Amino acid sequence: MRARRYPTVLAEPLLLSPSNPIPFPSKAMKEAADEEPINPLLTDIHHQLQSLSLSTTHVQILKGKWSLITTKLITLQNRLSDLSIPAAAVENPLSADLLRSLSATCSVASSLAAVCLSPTPPGGKLKTQSEVDSLSAKLDAHINDLEVLFKSGVLSENAAVALPAIVSSSRRESVRVEARNLMTRLQIGSTESKSLALDLLLGLLQEDDKNVLIAVAQGIVPVLVHLLDSSCSSEIKEKTVTAIAKISTVESSKHVLFAEGLVLLNNLLRVLESGSVFAKEKSCIALKVLSNSKENARAIGSRGGVSSLLEICQEGTPNSQALAAGVLRNLAVFEDIKENFIEENAVLTLLGLCNSGTALAQENSIGCLCNLVSGDDDLKLLVAREGGIESVKSFWDSAPTAQNLEVVVQMVKTLASCPNIAEFLVANGFLNRVVGLLNCAVLGVRIAAAEALYDLAYNNKTRKELGEMGCIHLLVSMLEGKAIEEKEAAAKVLLLLMNYAGNRRIFRKEEKEYFLQFNSWIHYCKIWIRSILYPY
Repeated sequence: MRARRYPTVLAEPLLLSPSNPIPFPSKAMKEAADEEPINPLLTDIHHQLQSLSLSTTHVQILKGKWSLITTKLITLQNRLSDLSIPAAAVENPLSADLLRSLSATCSVASSLAAVCLSPTPPGGKLKTQSEVDSLSAKLDAHINDLEVLFKSGVLSENAAVALPAIVSSSRRESVRVEARNLMTRLQIGSTESKSLALDLLLGLLQEDDKNVLIAVAQGIVPVLVHLLDSSCSSEIKEKTVTAIAKISTVESSKHVLFAEGLVLLNNLLRVLESGSVFAKEKSCIALKVLSNSKENARAIGSRGGVSSLLEICQEGTPNSQALAAGVLRNLAVFEDIKENFIEENAVLTLLGLCNSGTALAQENSIGCLCNLVSGDDDLKLLVAREGGIESVKSFWDSAPTAQNLEVVVQMVKTLASCPNIAEFLVANGFLNRVVGLLNCAVLGVRIAAAEALYDLAYNNKTRKELGEMGCIHLLVSMLEGKAIEEKEAAAKVLLLLMNYAGNRRIFRKEEKEYFLQFNSWIHYCKIWIRSILYPY
């Protein structure tokens, strides 16, 4: 007996699993499966290929193209010779579907070869040449499909083990088998069958994040990226980018997406430009993860990604606006990308979204502006002139939770680092707003508030106001916190406030209450501050 060409990969039955039926692409194929057994069909295809190989030697036109087709027919014969070893291979629905498709191609090829026996084909030489080229492409697809089938392992001799074996297998193994099976189906067959396989894959991924990890471990990501890169079907692209978006939400799988590099990025950006609204949303979900990398951020910026994302912020659905602003928020962190924002007049677009978008869209747009204007006083002044401070105040008053205030307080801190804007912020009541957050239950908000006060307390007048507001008591309380960042932020502001003599008196009073506590950090912080109070 002839040895198998490929080793066994799967030890579970793919065909008989009740949880993983593999439907044929059409009702007609199901009926054909009932009417025509597989083994006779395989034998018939062998005869067809042999007959075709012989007839191609007698064609009168396009002899070079037919010579190439003959080579492909021989390759197909060699591939098919292994299809009956093991015998279970020809009973697999995937191979059954492929055999029927190949049989149909052979019939077309026979008719076309007969036409080319005449030097003057009835339809004309150009039409015939087009048909021959189409036939050659179909044969390439069949060869590729057979190769994928063999390499996948779904045709291994263990693939037809009895039903109880799969019923008794663990859930994890069942998912692994299903994932590998779907991976194979995504690489072969018609657009219709691939679309159906994507539906099943999405169901599997949405069911449980553990399923995502299993599918990723089996190698689903490169298959999806190739499908996104090669498919011309908008439906296939939409479903594929949905699967990629789902994978991007599972922390342990993100590194696999990063490994796909520019091929994945380029295709996600194409979806932003020309995909459906739904596909654009899913693309943004994936890009939000990928845009955390400086290298990827550069690639997105250089390929027109900023422009596409800003367009969504202006014209997209409320949900897509929020998602696009989230990607832009990540990109704005990187100095190399800021020029792209300036060229696209991003500040005005983002400010518009601050005033009209959903709560998440407003939060992301404020966060993006905060990152964008950091270190650039000209951009800060532009934001202030164009109503950015009013937008910040409006979001502050309507923020759904205290957690949402962190980004807006960071924006105040960033703007306040410009003295002219700091004066305007103080005049518009932001001191009270920020001081009120020093005892917020959210750690990040407390830290951001203390950091904002450091920039707002730019002169003794403001420092006096802060002391009178009870700010010192709240800052001393923050020294009791567990997070080093909180202690450092509070100590830094306290040190600055001590430059005003009245605040030193307030601190001495607070010190009597707190200094006897022997927390080492508090002790050293207070010694540090006392060195200002009692220099001698």
